[in-house]
Amino acid sequence: MSYRQFGRNTHHRRAMLRNIVTALLKNGKIKTTEAKAKDLRRIAEKMITYGKRGDLHARRLALAYLEEEAVVTNLFEAVAPKYADRQGGYTRLVKVENRRGDAAPMCIVELV
Repeated sequence: MSYRQFGRNTHHRRAMLRNIVTALLKNGKIKTTEAKAKDLRRIAEKMITYGKRGDLHARRLALAYLEEEAVVTNLFEAVAPKYADRQGGYTRLVKVENRRGDAAPMCIVELV
């Protein structure tokens, strides 16, 4: 799914992305590195598309990926209906200052 490795093995990378997507859908906005944000955007938009479909199979696909059942319920009942007439582009990346410790470029990812 991802071309970036982030210095992690496959299982760790997948778990990290699952956690980040769950946090984004739970809070609506998160701050992370630019590279992680670009990978996160692809997955988050797929989850919102599942929410727009709204059928049982889409709900099960979302439950298989997201960490918390409450986030999936919120996705299908509150988040996805807001984007019913939108054809994509549900997330926004806003570049902010570099991280102080290692000067990694940071981004704020938010739902539009």
